[in-house]
Amino acid sequence: MNEPNRILFLSQEIYPYLAQETPIRVLNRQLPEFFQAHGYDTRTFMPKFGDVNERRNQLHEVIRLSGLNLIIDDTDHPLIVKVASIQSAHIQIYFMDNEDLFNHRKGITLDADGNEYADNDVRSIFFPRSVLETVRKLRWTPSIVHCSGWMSALAPIYVKKAYSDTPFFAKSKVVLSIDNNTYQTPFSTKFSQKLMVSGVRKNDVRSIAGFPVGYEELMRLAIDHADAIVMSAPDINPRVFNYAETSNKPILKYGNNEPQEYLDFYNSLLTGTAR
Repeated sequence: MNEPNRILFLSQEIYPYLAQETPIRVLNRQLPEFFQAHGYDTRTFMPKFGDVNERRNQLHEVIRLSGLNLIIDDTDHPLIVKVASIQSAHIQIYFMDNEDLFNHRKGITLDADGNEYADNDVRSIFFPRSVLETVRKLRWTPSIVHCSGWMSALAPIYVKKAYSDTPFFAKSKVVLSIDNNTYQTPFSTKFSQKLMVSGVRKNDVRSIAGFPVGYEELMRLAIDHADAIVMSAPDINPRVFNYAETSNKPILKYGNNEPQEYLDFYNSLLTGTAR
């Protein structure tokens, strides 16, 4: 009997763990349940923002997955992995936590004064790297890696370059989900240096090397290394939209954001019939 296809969800924001019920947060909640109900095996990960209420949502630490140190810009960032269950959907959500980057601050990407956190660049590196390392620990091989939100935008280059020779990701299809959630303050000119890990070459990040990295530049880098793209909002950045359109990669354009559209598209990726 064949094993089910597996889909790994990296979702920056999921309802109800972040209370405001936005369309993309609801979609990120619906997709894992829908895919699982249709025969997929799924794993879902999001950052453990300070706004996530641990007691209300009954988060608890997964000791066997915690304890890894991720070195970013010569600084150690200990990883704490927590998990919660959505009982009605029979799915679990894994939370990637670090006391300095996530847990000990309120807000998602903005501080109490409405300013973007100065280390959002490091957080955008920590999240996808922590997920991919955790999946390796789980010894779980995804057929598709679904990346939602700019904080997961480095997952495509890491899967395709840093983990391309590992059995867990060598055949994974990486799908970039583009929505209307952006950031305004560009990452520093050192961002391309900070994101480097073994397997990622300077040539892979030449498009952003030595430049401030705004939302558009980050998403172009993600598009370059993704296998396919989905438009998850009707009003995404037009320059990012145009870049995706000219990438010659399979694209699921925005429709009604129904999970069935995603299921059909992903099935076409796996069977090689996607356009």
